[in-house]
Amino acid sequence: MTKIKICGITNEEDATWAVNLGAHYVGLNFHKDSPRKVSPDLAARIAKKVPSFVPTVGVFVEQTAAEIVKIAKKVGLAGVQLHGDHTVADCESIASELEVFLIKAVRVGTEADVDALAAYKDAVGYFLLDARVDGPLGGTGQTFPWELAARAKAFKKPIFLAGGLTVENVAQAIEAAQPFAVDVASGVEKSPKRKDFDKMKLFIEEVKSAF
Repeated sequence: MTKIKICGITNEEDATWAVNLGAHYVGLNFHKDSPRKVSPDLAARIAKKVPSFVPTVGVFVEQTAAEIVKIAKKVGLAGVQLHGDHTVADCESIASELEVFLIKAVRVGTEADVDALAAYKDAVGYFLLDARVDGPLGGTGQTFPWELAARAKAFKKPIFLAGGLTVENVAQAIEAAQPFAVDVASGVEKSPKRKDFDKMKLFIEEVKSAF
């Protein structure tokens, strides 16, 4: 089945809910301008509540490779998701310092946005496709043309599909894009700081029944 990443977790209770409901990944956001931002200290406390079989993934935008390595070690991250202008060399530097999987994210609006991922196909393990929206990265509630995911699959990397996913549209998104995983933040929350138990439950059930 399609895997599920609940992103933008900001507290221990929401992390526990997500895991118990069946999420396969828990996302922790370190972007300074995100309303879902967590400090490394808080992230470390949250990560301790997540069992080892559910990887914790750190979302980074403005941090340097060295800063990412420092935070990942402190928190105990299993994965690193790069939304900023990180180079292939940055990816290689992070990989040389950490035993984590790397996800290169790109904001998608046209085929050219997807094609930019080609340079990273040998440097990361996964790609994440998010909606191209002016302003904040991630959690915007906006979708993008899901058929563009097919173009990204040409690079032979598992695809995380993000951007405006909700219980109402996730089955359609899975049918259109057939991703390795779906990534949701705003679609399952009461506010940027709190997830909604019922929305998470329904979202996960919808994904599980999509095939």
